[in-house]
Parts: sequence; structure tokens; C-alpha cells
Amino acid sequence: MRILVVSDTHGDFYSFNRAVLAQPTAEVIIHLGDGEEQAEDIRSIYTNKTVLNVRGNCDWCSSSPLYILRRFADKTVFATHGHEYGVKYSLETAIKHALDNSADILLYGHTHIPLTDYRDGLYIMNPGSLRGSGGTYGIVDITNAGIVTNIIKL
Repeated sequence: MRILVVSDTHGDFYSFNRAVLAQPTAEVIIHLGDGEEQAEDIRSIYTNKTVLNVRGNCDWCSSSPLYILRRFADKTVFATHGHEYGVKYSLETAIKHALDNSADILLYGHTHIPLTDYRDGLYIMNPGSLRGSGGTYGIVDITNAGIVTNIIKL
């Protein structure tokens, strides 16, 4: 199973749509906040895909959740924007919350800095910001052989 992970589009629907078109095998799209309107637009266009989103600090008046805890292909994903967990200063609170919820994968945004890591049995990814010509997004592949995370420049 392939999951397309994006964050911090900040109004850039064009780049978000390009990422979706570049990953046609992605069954699930997760937007990690600061782009709720773009997530809603993608959801209405790609009705054959599961599109999930969380609330970012710039998603004013949003009713989206602060985090999602969901299983995909027998792996648990904890997805959040990260501002509520202080990810600009440390990942420890977000990691603890993910591990306390038996997550296999932690996805977060907010910092606009792409990152993939593995700590204490937890795969960690920040796809960076998808806004603009230098935007990045992430891919999570869950296979029988394991989990693979990648950051891709648009």
C-alpha cells in the first residue's frame, strides 16, 4: 500500500495536484495541515482515493482533528500537524504520543523541513512543505517486507 503524505501547501493547490498525479498508485492521501481547503478540493476530485487531513495552526476555524490514528495494511499511523506537540523544538512529545498509541509510523508537518528517521521501532516522516517550486512531499510504502519512507522533490 502506498500513502502520499503532504503538508503545508498554504494555498498551493497546483503543487498538491501535481503530487497526486505523480503518484497514481497511492491509495491514501494524508494532508498534515495548513492547507485544509486544498485537501477538500483534492477529496472532491479524487473520489477513488481516501483523503484524510488534520488541522494545522493556519487552518483557521477548522473542525478537522488535531491528529489521526488509523491502521493501514496492519500498521498504525499517527498523523498530526505537530504544532500542538512542539515539533519545531523537539520531536520527543510527538514520538511519545505516537508510541503511547502503539503507532508504527509518525507523520508530522509544521516545520517545512523534510525528514525521515527511525527511532525506537517508530518510522518518522515530515514531508516538508509542498508550497512552491521547491516543494517536497513524502511517500510511505507498506509492504510485506516492511515500511519504506521517501521524500520527493516536486
